[in-house]
Amino acid sequence: MRTGKITRATKETEISLSVNLDGTGRADVSTGIGFLDHMLDLLARHSRIDVTVKAKGDLHVDHHHTTEDVGIVLGQAVKQALGDMRGITRYADVHMPMDETLSRVAIDISGRPVLVFRVEFPRDKIGDFDVDLVREFFQAFTTNAAVTLHVETLYGDNSHHVAESCFKGLARALRKAFAIDPSAKGEVPSTKGSIG
Repeated sequence: MRTGKITRATKETEISLSVNLDGTGRADVSTGIGFLDHMLDLLARHSRIDVTVKAKGDLHVDHHHTTEDVGIVLGQAVKQALGDMRGITRYADVHMPMDETLSRVAIDISGRPVLVFRVEFPRDKIGDFDVDLVREFFQAFTTNAAVTLHVETLYGDNSHHVAESCFKGLARALRKAFAIDPSAKGEVPSTKGSIG
């Protein structure tokens, strides 16, 4: 079973997070940030990754540290769960519609952390959540999971829908990329013989 568990404690946050890449999409999430909880819930559901997150952060300051650190820990747990990456499909891409919004997400489980994030939000806030933190989350996840990730919103008029299409797109891309390729079971999907 491909599982990972990470705990992280700093002066800003305390986080315990676990993942099961071969799960059913069950989410048990509590970060203190309603919008982030919603995004993590749908990330789990659409990726079929079981995710448990318990986070306490300095929310009296703002949502930045908690959002970024959850991205860090999720990336670390996913990397841990992937192990040597034998048999994974590795590459995936998806176009994700969300009402009037359409986003494109492409991923390579490459061992090379690169994020290209071309997303514009019509508003600065979704409720009390700063939309700049969506990119912060994706950057933290990308760096710590050591993946190459391209996220681009082609069009969209509603900030909530834009964010949701990005998270759902990531989820569906992860689901495909993490899947075991029956024709290459036991093989590392790289001419180098290793990833990372």
